[in-house]
Amino acid sequence: MAKNKKNVLIFFTDQQRADTLGVHGNPLNLTPNIDYDAMTGTHCENAFTPQPVCLPARAALQTGKYSSEINCNTNDDVLPTTERTLAHHFNDAGYETAYFGKWHLNACDTAPFKEPQGGYKTWCAANILEFISDAYETVLFDETGKEVRLPGYRVDATIDLAIRHIDKKKDQPFFMMVSLLEPHMQNTRDDYPAPTGYQSRYIDAWTPPDLRALGGTSAQHLPGYYGMVKRIDEAYGRVKDALRSLGILENTIVLFTSDHGCHFKTRNTEYKRSCHDSSLKIPMVWSGAQFSHGGRLPNNISLVDVPPTLLDACGIPVPDDMSGQSILPLVNRTDNNFREHIYAEISESHVGRCVRTSRWKYSIRQLPDNTFIDDFLYDIKADPWELNNIIGYRSHQRVVKVMRERLVKQMLAIGQEEPTIIDAEEVDSKQYAVTEAEAFL
Repeated sequence: MAKNKKNVLIFFTDQQRADTLGVHGNPLNLTPNIDYDAMTGTHCENAFTPQPVCLPARAALQTGKYSSEINCNTNDDVLPTTERTLAHHFNDAGYETAYFGKWHLNACDTAPFKEPQGGYKTWCAANILEFISDAYETVLFDETGKEVRLPGYRVDATIDLAIRHIDKKKDQPFFMMVSLLEPHMQNTRDDYPAPTGYQSRYIDAWTPPDLRALGGTSAQHLPGYYGMVKRIDEAYGRVKDALRSLGILENTIVLFTSDHGCHFKTRNTEYKRSCHDSSLKIPMVWSGAQFSHGGRLPNNISLVDVPPTLLDACGIPVPDDMSGQSILPLVNRTDNNFREHIYAEISESHVGRCVRTSRWKYSIRQLPDNTFIDDFLYDIKADPWELNNIIGYRSHQRVVKVMRERLVKQMLAIGQEEPTIIDAEEVDSKQYAVTEAEAFL
C-alpha cells in the first residue's frame, strides 16, 4: 500500500441513539469497544444528523450537502446521479472503494440496485434491507444484481463480508463503508430482533430520562434494541481486531456513527422525524491516523461534516460546494473557528427547520400556505431531555429572535427562500428570566 495514503472505513448503523454508548452515560456496558476508541481516539460528544430519516441523512453523508440542496428530502426520493459521492472522490484518488449492507438512496425500491451504485467499485448491498431480509436471513445483491444470501445473524453476516474484503485489499489503499441495518426495527412486524438470548439480558434495564418520562414503546422495544447494540459493538471489535492482525490498524481511519436516533414513538406516531435530540443526536467516534488521541470535542458537529473531514484527512481536495466543514482543525487543535450551531431539516411527519446551539434549540413548522410558525424552543441547559417546550414564552422573546435570525441565515446560505415565520401564541412566564447575554449562547 502507498505509504502516504490512509485506509478509510465507515462503520455505519441505523437509528442508534447516542446514549446507547457508555461515554454518553449508558450504564449497561453495551459498547466497551466503541467506548475504548472514544476515550483513546476522537469523540464528537455533540454530533447530530442533519435529517432524522434514513434516505436524506444518507444522502448528506455521501455528498456533504444538506438534503434540501440535492432534493433528497424524504425516503421516496433518489440520490441524483449528478451528485458526486464519497466513492467518486476516493476513486479519483486511487482508492479501492467498497460498500456493504444497507444503501437506501434509491427511494423505497426493493429490487436489486444495479448501476450506478453510488460509484462504489465493489458492492454487496440492498436498498431497503429491512423489507427483504430478517435477523437470521441476510439477503444482499452484488454488482450485477445477483442475490447473495449470507449465513448468521445479519450484523455478523455483513461484518464477515467486510472482513474478507479487508483481507483481500490490505495491500492497497481502500475506502469502505459497512452499513448495518441494526438497531433499526424490522419493519415487517415492528420489532427489534436481537441475537438469540440477548434481549432477555436487558429486560427492565436502564431507561433514558426522556423515555422514562414519555413512555412510548420503550418498555416493549428497549430490551431488543439494547441487544442489537451489544452485538454491533462486538462486531465493531471484530473489525478492529482484523485491522490489527493485518498490521494496518494505525493507518486506517475508522469512523463509527449512525444516520439518526430513535425516540420510540414518544414525539410522534413512529420513531424519528422530529427535532428532538432523541431523533437528532447520534454517536460519532473516530480512531486511527490523525484521529488517534484526538480527545473529546464538545463542538456541535453534523453528519454533513463527515465527507469534508475524510477528504481533508486523506489529502483529497474538498469541493467548494460541500456545505459541511472539516473537523480536522478541531482534532489537531490548530483552529477552533467552527460554526456554533447544527442545522436540521424535518420531513415526512411535517416540514420543519431546526437550529441548535449548545444552549438553545429552536424549530419551525411549515403551514399549508407555505409560511412557517414557531414550533419548539428548548433550553438545553435547564432541560436536556426536552420535556418543557417554552416557545411563545414572553420571557424568551429575545432568544427566539436571535435563534430565528440564525436559522434564516443558515437557510439562505444553502439556497432556500427566506421564510415567513409566524410568532407562536404568547405565554405568560413570570417564573422565567433570560438575560440578553444568554440569548446568544
